[in-house]
Amino acid sequence: MRFAARDRGQANSRALLRAKDAWRLLNRLQPSESVVLGGAAAVVGLLCGIGVWAFKRLIDLAHLATFGGIGLGLGGLGSWTVALMPVIGGLVVGLMLYYLVRPERQHGVAGIMESVALSGGRLNYKALPAKALAAAISIGSGASVGPEDPSVQIGANAGSMLGQWLHLSDERVRTLAVAGAAGGIAAAFNAPIAGVFFGLEIVLGEFTGNAFSVVLAAVISAVFTQAVSGPQPAFAVPAYAFHSPLELPLYLGLGILAGPVAALYIRALYVARDAFHSIDVQPWLKPVLGGLGVGIVGLFLPQVFGVGYDTIGQIFNGPQFPLLLLLALLAAKLIATAISIGAGFPGGVFAPSLYLGAALGAAFGLLAQRAFPSLAIVPAAFAMVGMAAVLAGTVHAPLTAIILLFEMTNDYRIILPLMLAVIVSLVISQRLHRESVYTFALARLGIRLDKGRDVEVLEAITVGEVMEPDFPTLRESDRLVAAAEVFANSRHHGLPVVNAEGALVGILTVQDLERERSKDGQPECTVGDVCTRDLLVAYPGESIGAALRRMGTRDVGRLPVVSRDDPRRLIGVLRRADMVKAYDVALTRRAARLHRANEVLLGAYSEMGVVEIKVATGAACVGKRVSQTAWPRDCVIATLRRGRQILIPHGDTVLRPGDVLVVVAEGSARAGVEVLCAAQED
Repeated sequence: MRFAARDRGQANSRALLRAKDAWRLLNRLQPSESVVLGGAAAVVGLLCGIGVWAFKRLIDLAHLATFGGIGLGLGGLGSWTVALMPVIGGLVVGLMLYYLVRPERQHGVAGIMESVALSGGRLNYKALPAKALAAAISIGSGASVGPEDPSVQIGANAGSMLGQWLHLSDERVRTLAVAGAAGGIAAAFNAPIAGVFFGLEIVLGEFTGNAFSVVLAAVISAVFTQAVSGPQPAFAVPAYAFHSPLELPLYLGLGILAGPVAALYIRALYVARDAFHSIDVQPWLKPVLGGLGVGIVGLFLPQVFGVGYDTIGQIFNGPQFPLLLLLALLAAKLIATAISIGAGFPGGVFAPSLYLGAALGAAFGLLAQRAFPSLAIVPAAFAMVGMAAVLAGTVHAPLTAIILLFEMTNDYRIILPLMLAVIVSLVISQRLHRESVYTFALARLGIRLDKGRDVEVLEAITVGEVMEPDFPTLRESDRLVAAAEVFANSRHHGLPVVNAEGALVGILTVQDLERERSKDGQPECTVGDVCTRDLLVAYPGESIGAALRRMGTRDVGRLPVVSRDDPRRLIGVLRRADMVKAYDVALTRRAARLHRANEVLLGAYSEMGVVEIKVATGAACVGKRVSQTAWPRDCVIATLRRGRQILIPHGDTVLRPGDVLVVVAEGSARAGVEVLCAAQED
């Protein structure tokens, strides 16, 4: 044993020397940036392929161990035991996440996007094995989540890990993290081009000169996947049938339906997440409760268990599903996915959106087939297009959705109806829900990204946030004498003019009034005779920056704010004075975003958990100085947010209800801080 240990030590020493020699050679050669990034991207692509392949095998093992009945002995108790599988999986996953994985600010792709935007792509890759195993157990035990987000995490963490090991700059680490995300999608779907567009369009948010590294990683990952698993896509896709241009209006109708379904899906996920967050139980118990809900749904419709690729394949290639069953699967999958994600099961929202789209498209295709028998409609074709349409409306990435389906079908004939349905779905989904399923979590923290970075100061504030909603108006039938009195009393320099029905017709300024008064011999006029009817307007949902540029084109001091649906319905008025208020709000938000960026950086560099904990009314620490509070030993109170203020707490800082503490702590120390900040029971 002693000789074996000595031999291992010598082997390790020789390996270390070889690594140092390689580093010396690399430093002497001084390769260009493209060579370094290209070589690193190739390694990341290979790691992605291996990691995703291993992750898929873990899912198969978890599924075999639960629904296959290995070692459980529950099969003889009755078919109802199928509902227990997600409960058992939830218990295992809950305990793993609670004890092995520190709390994260954001989960899945949203967390990667935040890291890429705010901390140079530096991820806590050490927690990846536990997270991947927990995700595999989640999917294998029937939770309604997808494998793509964990695959993206595997790839992005591999890229971030390699970049940090090589001590590369933030920009290079960021590029490798995006390359890894692309490789994850490429391996998950066996679709390298879609992986590239996913990395650039969704994770990075722009198409840059470093796209070569992203492409290389996706290609290497897909090559490995095809070498070990074959060239087939994630699920079998039938040959597309497009018989007549008369079908195009039907695909337009499918897009019109897909947009609201995508928006509802996004909203349902976060409603469920908030609902589970409000349940006052131990965090590791929430996946158990979620598993029970999924199990009950799956007891009646077992097709909702797990990823759902088998069901999608049956919709495409199997016997035609009845219309009512398709609609039931659509509703059940949406509910089961919302419960799974809300309860904290690790997994993705990508695959469930494909499932929803396939069910919606097949149901719509059946109705179209019955309504237009002469067109020889194939419902499976609508299922394929519906899949991409709901995906685009969910992730707000039309190119990724189009390329993914095109790459899986290898049929150019699908492009025209595909593009039509995807774009219509995207436009409607964005009107109903501004944020995508990934950016919504960031937006709720005040982080709005444009091209993968923070937006400009005034672009983050909407007109509706700072406009004056209760603003005096004039009627077009009012005399100018009465209008002058209103100006004198209100001290405004311009007022909107409405007709008898209250619809906006123009605007009257003090300059218009003085100009009319200067005309000698003119009869008394009405406001409608003098007001300006050629109006510039603003909309409540647009940015202050856009409204400010519009005001500058004519050097006007105010803009009526109207509804986009009804341009004559006055909602409020935006004045130059409101711009000062907007700038103050924007600077406050920017400070908050910088604060959050520093939190992300602190977590990335310290490898400690950085969490925000709110001080509840009646908490043990309320009214006490920081120095008087018995904080757990292994924790640091980094900052304190009080309303719009961000403070560095000192020993004499008195804690108040509503204060938000940014705490650097792990495990029991974090739990101790949560106890001190929680409301005390009587």
